[in-house]
Amino acid sequence: MGSEHFWSKALERSEQAESSGALIPLMTTPVDLTGADAEQFELRALNAALPKHHRPEGPKPNPFRPWDPHLEVDRIDQHHVLILNKYPVQRAHMLLITQDWASQVHWLQPDDWRALVTVDRDSTGLWFFNSGARAGASQPHRHLQLLPRHLEERICPRLSWFKRHLRQSAQTADEAQHPDPLSRSCVIAERPRASDPDEEAMRLYGLYRSLAARLGLGGISAQLQPSVPYNLLLTRSWLALIRRSQDEIHGFSVNALGFAGYLLATNRSDLSWLRSHGGEQLLRSVVSDFSGCTDAVS
Repeated sequence: MGSEHFWSKALERSEQAESSGALIPLMTTPVDLTGADAEQFELRALNAALPKHHRPEGPKPNPFRPWDPHLEVDRIDQHHVLILNKYPVQRAHMLLITQDWASQVHWLQPDDWRALVTVDRDSTGLWFFNSGARAGASQPHRHLQLLPRHLEERICPRLSWFKRHLRQSAQTADEAQHPDPLSRSCVIAERPRASDPDEEAMRLYGLYRSLAARLGLGGISAQLQPSVPYNLLLTRSWLALIRRSQDEIHGFSVNALGFAGYLLATNRSDLSWLRSHGGEQLLRSVVSDFSGCTDAVS
C-alpha cells in the first residue's frame, strides 16, 4: 500500500480550489433502483444543469492547455500532470493529463502507463479512460481518470460482474462464446505486476495491446487510433476494455463509470425506462457487440 501522498494532496488542494471558486463539486441526490440488478448500480441524480463541457452544443475550449494551476495536484515526470476534476461528484477525483497536446482518440502510449504506475503505486483506486466522444469523453485532450479507493473499500458496484467475467475469460479465450452481448463486448485479464515500476508499466502496455487486438480494436503499431471507440477500467487486480457504439441512450450519458456501476441522471434521463429495464440493459444498448476477430497483436 502506498503512502497516499497524491490523494492527501488532492484533498488539501480541493479545499483551496473550492474556496477560490476553481473547483465546483456537482451536487447530487441518491436515487433508489429496484429490480434484479439494482445492487450492481449506484444511481445519483444531478441537482442542477450539466456543466457546459458536458453539453453537446457549441465548440468547447481545451481546459487542459493550459490547465488551471488552482487544480494542479502534482507534476508526474516530464510529460504528465495530475490535476483535480473541476466538476467532481466524488472528492479528490483526479485526472492524469498530458502536459503537451495528445489526442484522447489515439492509442495510449508507454509514457502514459509509466505516469499511471507512478501515481498508482502511491494512491490507487479505480482508473478509467474514455477513448473519445462515443465512449463518453467530454474533452479531446488525453486524460486518464482516478477515483481513489482504500484497499478495504469496494472498488465499484459492478465488481462481482467483472470478477465473474474474469473467471469465465480464464476458462475460454473466445469472447464469441459468451451468450450475453455485454460480455462479448468486454475483454478482461488479471493485472500484471513487477517490482520495477518501468517494467510494470511495460507489462500493462503489453496487456493493453493484447486486449485491444482481442477485442477487434486494431493493432497499435498499424493504426494511429482504434477502429472502434472503447472504455478502459483498471483496478489493483484487473484490466478491462469495453467496445462502444454510442455515448448516450434514453437520456443517460454512459462513460466507463457506467460499466463500473455508477450512473448519473439529469433532467433528460428517462428514469421510468431505467427502472423498468434495469442498468444492465442500459449498458447493452451502448456497447458494440463483438462476435469474434482474428486481428493479430501488433
